[in-house]
Amino acid sequence: MQDGNHFALSGMADFDVDAFIESQIHAVKEALGDEKAIVACSGGVDSTVSALITHRAIGDNLICIFIDDNFMRLGEAENIRSILSSEPLNLPVRVVNERQRFMQALEGLSDAEEKRKAFRKTFYETLSDISKSEEIKFLVQGTIKADIDETAAGIKTQHNILEQIGIDPVERFGYTVIEPMKSLYKYQVREVARAMSIPPELAERQPFPGPGLSIRVVGEITAEKLEELKKATFIVEESFEPHNPSQFLAAIFSGLSSKDLKVLKRDAAEITGLDSTQIRAGFMNEKATGMFEGKRAYGSVITIAFRDPSERPLELKYEDLSKILSYLKDNYPEATRLLYLIDDKDRDGYAIALRAIKTRDFLTAKVMELQWATLQEAAAKILNTCASVSSVYYDVTPKPPATVEYE
Repeated sequence: MQDGNHFALSGMADFDVDAFIESQIHAVKEALGDEKAIVACSGGVDSTVSALITHRAIGDNLICIFIDDNFMRLGEAENIRSILSSEPLNLPVRVVNERQRFMQALEGLSDAEEKRKAFRKTFYETLSDISKSEEIKFLVQGTIKADIDETAAGIKTQHNILEQIGIDPVERFGYTVIEPMKSLYKYQVREVARAMSIPPELAERQPFPGPGLSIRVVGEITAEKLEELKKATFIVEESFEPHNPSQFLAAIFSGLSSKDLKVLKRDAAEITGLDSTQIRAGFMNEKATGMFEGKRAYGSVITIAFRDPSERPLELKYEDLSKILSYLKDNYPEATRLLYLIDDKDRDGYAIALRAIKTRDFLTAKVMELQWATLQEAAAKILNTCASVSSVYYDVTPKPPATVEYE
């Protein structure tokens, strides 16, 4: 079915995986005929399934583009290219190094939405340059239903949303967009991936935002913050993966403000039974995205620390943290998150926030109640590896009021 300059490929009301695969292969073949197409393939499950369906539909007329934008994990470009181009996928992958282009496009930006818009513009201009040089008129991408829903609801602008927000891709970039996965949620895409024998390292791969680590560097992006975050990301993924969260990640902040939330300390003392002198509460310097009455909110990030007499961070029960969150909702409605100190060092530096959630559709999410020992081990590795990081926190905020990502 063609809708303006955009092919809305058919899904099925009663989701049958095999029937869905066959219908989408047929729909792509019908849409493209003998035309060539490029697919923006990041190695995530959404884009990989879209690429494989398109490859089965048009064969060698597909070119898979992996854009190395400098916001991927350590060694990601080489690793993903190897997996995608090998058995059983055998996809034709081309890695395009655009690190400098993306860093320049986002230079000096600190607002989350402005960063997403700058990334989206650069992303599609890069693909436009490639499509024009190859004389290709079609772009395939792994947009899923949650991307469209969250953008339509005003929660955040997904980088892969165009026509849904009034951008004509043919007029602006010179290609028609095809989205084979747009009717599915993440868990359904994973079912399709398994049915198509996509390797588990991709089929079960952690969700990773299209703009990559650019939206996990909260606030302005600098080369130092980005490199520290890459190292912290490697550590948290290694530490949290055995516990099987739906998603886990690290984000980096420039640090804490000097404001002392005395009233919060008092109420946290009543909840926990600790002395208020053992509690520190304040704000991060940057704000982060969240949700308020179904809409995107850009609010304060509150931090809280509990210390023993020797000033070492104390473990707190998740049920007590949940009570403190309820207090925040009533007394600090502008706050979108609560971060709980795991470990720190007496030095100036950045703050790392760790996050692990359980969810089915990513529209809502619960905090994963990881063991204190697991959190401490990850924090210690980060502090020892990242010389410019001085503190590590765990995000104990569900969705809502927080979004999964920080920007």
